[in-house]
Amino acid sequence: MLAFSILAYLLANLGIGLWASRRISSTQDFVLAGRRLPLVLAASATFATWFGSETIMGAPTEFVEHGVLGVIEDPFGASLCLLLVGLFFARRFYQMNIITFCDFFRIRYGRYAELLSAILIIPSYFSWIAAQLLAMGIVLQVVLGWSLLTCILASSFVVILYTIWGGMWSISITDFVQTVMIIVGLVFVAVVLYGKVGGFTPLIDAAPKNFFRFYPEPSFKAYVEYFAAWITIGLGSIPQQDVFQRVMSAKSASVSVKSTLLSSLMYLTVALLPLFIGLCGHYLYPGEEKDGQMIIPNMVLKHMGLPLQIVFFGALVSAILSTTSSAIMAPAVVLGENIFKFFNPKLNDKELLKIIRLGIIAITAICIFMAATRESIFDLVAESSAFSLVSLFVPLAAGLYWKATNALGCIISMLAGLVVWLICVYIETEYPPLVYGLIASFLGMAAGLLGKKATALRTPELPRT
Repeated sequence: MLAFSILAYLLANLGIGLWASRRISSTQDFVLAGRRLPLVLAASATFATWFGSETIMGAPTEFVEHGVLGVIEDPFGASLCLLLVGLFFARRFYQMNIITFCDFFRIRYGRYAELLSAILIIPSYFSWIAAQLLAMGIVLQVVLGWSLLTCILASSFVVILYTIWGGMWSISITDFVQTVMIIVGLVFVAVVLYGKVGGFTPLIDAAPKNFFRFYPEPSFKAYVEYFAAWITIGLGSIPQQDVFQRVMSAKSASVSVKSTLLSSLMYLTVALLPLFIGLCGHYLYPGEEKDGQMIIPNMVLKHMGLPLQIVFFGALVSAILSTTSSAIMAPAVVLGENIFKFFNPKLNDKELLKIIRLGIIAITAICIFMAATRESIFDLVAESSAFSLVSLFVPLAAGLYWKATNALGCIISMLAGLVVWLICVYIETEYPPLVYGLIASFLGMAAGLLGKKATALRTPELPRT
């Protein structure tokens, strides 16, 4: 019965995608839902951006093992990201009336900066998408009993179809349904477990010392690592196309800002539920979680009745599907709009839409391979956010709020941040590599300004005629 319910839910998503395809008449309809989403749909879509495998399967594992300090990155850093987008980026982006995040780089820094930003942003999604596909494969393997690869392929097929058919319209509508499923399912499970545990007091008493500590020990290295945890998603996911698409899909600038701020509050509150559920499972059934990523799903399967299993796994599948669909679509849009159109500006709207849909298939194929060869959902997600943080955040923020920035500084910033980060990852530095990468990115932007000033000083002023 559980397997039948999950399969029926997957088929329902295909039906929604097919229905939404009737509303697609242009690239803007496909990518931005025609910029007509009301507050409820826009907020639910933004909330569902990251509420996926890491939130329900990765974060609870880190929480049980390391306490509150282990989950600063998600949900706290992720909520911070949405808050910052709503306060400082949403209105400015919306008023620019552009289709992709990389269009900003073209307008602000020039076409070569646009191309480089597109080349960098596309691979930053691969680890993120692979994490979602791996999680979906694990869940379906547990429920259906199929091989992991078969489950990854089956879930990928469903996501590809309804994303290709309906674009942002199908993503937004399914995200709304999935958000309701997520909240209802997690609240239901949390309430049942709250009763079994006997309240919060037993959990607090059984927790190790400093388990609920929100700040690190007073040492320089601890605070650097703490800062890195906050900014990995908190800043690193700001320059991402999936966030940008949700900002731009709202029906007005005001709705865009309100929906992003509302989604930040929703994410912070709802994302605490999986942490509570994971802690309850560890308390009630210690020693059973051989695979930490499956602590909650296995607990539900072994110790909950069928109705609760259907509600929970419906919520879990919902969360992963909503995240996966938007994550697959985002780099495909950049591929068509900012790379193919860069080399062929005369592409018409129909040709561009075809390229984006083919890009969805190609990118998913790459990510299927990654998902089939990796094991850690949490590590895959961290890789994705760090990639965009060190290469794209500084040029984006500086371009909006630092008038003196130029194209040279932008390009140096992107390349310096990425190269330094990769080197630090390779040599395994004592401090988090992304901190070095972020500093290098900022220095690269400053170097571009100094380079421009030095050139101006060396260039003699031509005589007036």
